Amino acid sequence: MAPATAQRIGRLAFGLTIPCNADTPAAVAGTVDKQKVGRLFPRRFRPDHELPAPMACCFSPADCVRILAIPLAHVQPGGVDAWPAATFHRPGAGLCTDSRQLRPGAVFVALRGEHSDGHSYLAHAARSGAVAAIVAEGARDAVAATAAGTAEGPAMPLLPVPDPLQAYQDLARAWRRQWAKPLVAVTGSAGKTTTRELIRAALAPLGTIHGTAANENNDVGLPRTVLAAGEDAAAIVVEMGMRGPGEIERLSRCAEPDIAVITNIGTAHIGRLGSRAAIAAAKCEITAALAPDGAVVVPAGDALLDAALASRWCGTVLRVALDGDAVPPQLAQADRHGTVTDGALCFNGQRYPLPLPGIHQARNLLTALVCAQQLGAVPTVQQLQQARPALPSGRSQRLELAGGISLWDETYNASPEAVTAALSQVAAQPGRHFAVLGTMLELGDFAEELHRAVALHVEACHFAGLVVVDAGPLGNVMAAAAGDRLPVVQVGTPEAAVEPLLQWLGPGDQVLLKASRGVALERLIPSLTTALSRKLQPQGRART
Repeated sequence: MAPATAQRIGRLAFGLTIPCNADTPAAVAGTVDKQKVGRLFPRRFRPDHELPAPMACCFSPADCVRILAIPLAHVQPGGVDAWPAATFHRPGAGLCTDSRQLRPGAVFVALRGEHSDGHSYLAHAARSGAVAAIVAEGARDAVAATAAGTAEGPAMPLLPVPDPLQAYQDLARAWRRQWAKPLVAVTGSAGKTTTRELIRAALAPLGTIHGTAANENNDVGLPRTVLAAGEDAAAIVVEMGMRGPGEIERLSRCAEPDIAVITNIGTAHIGRLGSRAAIAAAKCEITAALAPDGAVVVPAGDALLDAALASRWCGTVLRVALDGDAVPPQLAQADRHGTVTDGALCFNGQRYPLPLPGIHQARNLLTALVCAQQLGAVPTVQQLQQARPALPSGRSQRLELAGGISLWDETYNASPEAVTAALSQVAAQPGRHFAVLGTMLELGDFAEELHRAVALHVEACHFAGLVVVDAGPLGNVMAAAAGDRLPVVQVGTPEAAVEPLLQWLGPGDQVLLKASRGVALERLIPSLTTALSRKLQPQGRART
């Protein structure tokens, strides 16, 4: 057994380690089938207090105490002996951070956020059937009366920890180790969600693929995703987002991926991090807890990414590129190549029709297929088509409106790279092209320069009109940059964009909507749909 694999398999669910080396018993080594399940630990080599069999996370209060190394005397009130053993050791109904969604038998985790404090809802959690609550050490005396007093609700044990959020992530990591199936983690400045869903589709030959839902890509959402993975899942695919340094490292240590994907290094959040080099360094934190025998999949030809990755990771790197991508000769060349012809990606002897239009989507698909290849999955064209990625609303959604007008809904979020890619994608469609763009947030001192560049790209793609949804300085920058060559209208709200669009749009036209989340550009869609329906004909159905 390779040393890296031996090191990996030596980890136990409670953070203990069995020394694994060349003399490790063959019985241990023989349990590893890297092609199928990544890493396993045989039942007879686990400690006596092994975790429950994988379902969806079913940690008992006693499991939480052991995993989090909480002294038994610290369990409140009265220590662990004050609570019935049958209740304390019974497998639970999961971990819950929202008392409104708590199932009877669950362990409640009292998280503190910007707008609420879970410690304020302990009584509600107890009345809802929580069997225990994980609380902050400093709050245990104050919350004991709230959660344990009969006037407020049924008693439940309180499990004090230094940081409930860190405890939540530690429990997710323990469940991930018990679950012991391949895990693919995806980050990047743009294209994370699409690539995540394409990977899930490409892994379909392995069986059921569990993964991140919606935008659950942060400190709370990622552990929730991991904890929801059950024994029916053959693999898990998670997305890792960030707003600053250190965040992805925490997520990596929670998920312990077998494959890490970095889609690209752009300028999203450059206002917080200061430079693309700093963004590259932050994205490469995904390797912090990557399996030693794992792999990183990245695009070829990015010098900043190559340098940042080399400073953190000395294992396998798979660089992907499409034929025709320019990779400077002084940089590492691509290990995996794909060719795009007639709307399809040719890779590994197969021809896969692109599930989404655009050359950037071909790169995302190539990345997904490389991940599948690493895990021994070879999807057929039929499997990819049957498992067509179900993207959340506001991402790569195409709506057919009255008169055959196509509306491209990209309203969920925006970065400069994502906007320019979407503009190029829509410009490749037949018909006239229009764009409704809002501002992009968290760009700091680079905001004017990057908004100007996006507006110039609208012009370069020969769009027939642009609506800028921002009446402030950045909106002025965009309107001025694009206003020389095409009609530009500047409005203050999403709904105000209806009027110029009604004047411009006709049968067969294409219109793109894209802006940062804070703009809420999706508010334009129902108003525009209704107005066009009245002007032209009843709207058609939505398709993705």
